[in-house]
Amino acid sequence: MEAGIVGLPNVGKSTLFNALTAAGIASENFPFCTIEPNIGVVEVPDDRLKTINQYMPTEKIIPAGLKLVDIAGIVKGASEGEGLGNKFLSNIRDVDALIHVVRCFENDDVIHVEGKVDPLRDVETIDTELMLADLQTVEASKDRAAKKARAGDAEAKRRMAILEKCFETLDQGKPIRKLEFSDPEDRKLLSGYRFLTAKTVLYLANVSDDDPEGEGPHVKKLREQAESEGGLVIPVCAAIEAELREMDEGDRQEMLESLGLKEPALNVVARAAYKTLGYHSYFTAGPKEIRAWTIPIGAKAPQAAGVIHTDFERAFIRVEVYSVSDLEEFKSEKEIRTAGRLRVEGKEYVMHDGDVCHFLANP
Repeated sequence: MEAGIVGLPNVGKSTLFNALTAAGIASENFPFCTIEPNIGVVEVPDDRLKTINQYMPTEKIIPAGLKLVDIAGIVKGASEGEGLGNKFLSNIRDVDALIHVVRCFENDDVIHVEGKVDPLRDVETIDTELMLADLQTVEASKDRAAKKARAGDAEAKRRMAILEKCFETLDQGKPIRKLEFSDPEDRKLLSGYRFLTAKTVLYLANVSDDDPEGEGPHVKKLREQAESEGGLVIPVCAAIEAELREMDEGDRQEMLESLGLKEPALNVVARAAYKTLGYHSYFTAGPKEIRAWTIPIGAKAPQAAGVIHTDFERAFIRVEVYSVSDLEEFKSEKEIRTAGRLRVEGKEYVMHDGDVCHFLANP
């Protein structure tokens, strides 16, 4: 799983990335502090791992991971080469989803590239540049597909129909993710173009330390717009999160309590990003390790087995499954089996979030 952190220059992207990953990257108060993308992996918090460990001692616990890419700031005119131009666009194309950081606090000491804080304008700037870049891709792709379509290529004709839909959507000022394709083959062809606006977006509202829960007017405006698009906004104070990351556990809890927060906002971000990407977890558990494995929502058992090792998908026979709640009720796998709650599922089984699994495959 890979998510790109995007936004205007100097809105707090690198500070948030640094707090999430403890990567120690530069996060100074000037535009284009980030030039080359920074990459880090953050653990996805999941209390179910601790629950499993209560009943199954193990040598180590391995949570799911989310790869984050801190991408250079986007400016007006970027699709035409302004700022870092096409350099950052290629970085965005390579990620699965976008985490859009939007400044939602006033502070005269922190430079804003537009001179004034306006989250809706900032979102529009980013969206416009991504849509203009996608329009360029559509037009270039249409030319190539048209030549093949005229020669009678059936797939090229299908591509032309998809690209026409994309052009119409973008021309109306809407992102490609608004389009719906019922045919899996159409969705597969679309994904091959790696359109920027086809990616799912999670908005992070960077708020002040006086408003860590994001109750201010800037966040309210951003939330209203995001909800109208079916999106999600999470308020985060980059300065607080960076400070929390440097503290030991005791001091961290004390500071959270003083702020009225249950946990670092970045825990919420990690879980939300995981869900936004369309993934969830299943678990394997034994004396050597308890581990969360990442799979797309809707994945079937053989595909899930393939995440452990590609050969397991090909050689899949069946999977033994129970839930974390079963383990809480019966206290051990042995008792789950005795009670008849351990299920044996085949190739068509659709995995559920939180399944605890034992896979059987041909040698």
